[in-house]
Amino acid sequence: MNNKKDVLTTGEVAKICNVAPRTVSKWFDSGQLRGYRIPGSKDRRIPLDQLVRFMQAHNMPLNGLDGANTRILIADTNVELSQSLAEALCHDERFDVKVAECGFDAGIMAEQFRPHMVMLDVMLEDVNPKKICKIIHENPELQGTRIVAITSELTDGEKQALLQQGFDGLLTRPFDVSKVVQCIEEAMSIIH
Repeated sequence: MNNKKDVLTTGEVAKICNVAPRTVSKWFDSGQLRGYRIPGSKDRRIPLDQLVRFMQAHNMPLNGLDGANTRILIADTNVELSQSLAEALCHDERFDVKVAECGFDAGIMAEQFRPHMVMLDVMLEDVNPKKICKIIHENPELQGTRIVAITSELTDGEKQALLQQGFDGLLTRPFDVSKVVQCIEEAMSIIH
């Protein structure tokens, strides 16, 4: 598959998802997989970002997408640490990473960047973690987005409370890149 391709045919989607083309047509016709029909034709086209959202929402591994990087947005109070983490993750060709320095910037970037994952420092001053999780999960364009809390040491009760607020995973400082990648893979259900 061409790495630059932003719109796919049902046959291409079927190969990526390892299903029959008719299955993809059923997903499309039922409204589960968003796309459009070619005017004057019955042919269907599925934008790549819609396919990624669909696959994430159904916990399908994304490793069938050649060149489809996992977009990660890091919003952390420690700008130096988050920049270093972003640089380290960008060495892995699977990830495309952006960094926000505050909750407001993270909100704007999430709308534009449409991350597959948000790594959110729960200590950001302008952020209510529970409200952020709710906003992301209720936004149709971000519903497949996974949210991982970046925290300091927490009790088991505090960890459970964050997971109940809508976080898909937790990263406790200090952490190394391999631990972050493992957390990303677990939250995204990616098998490499």
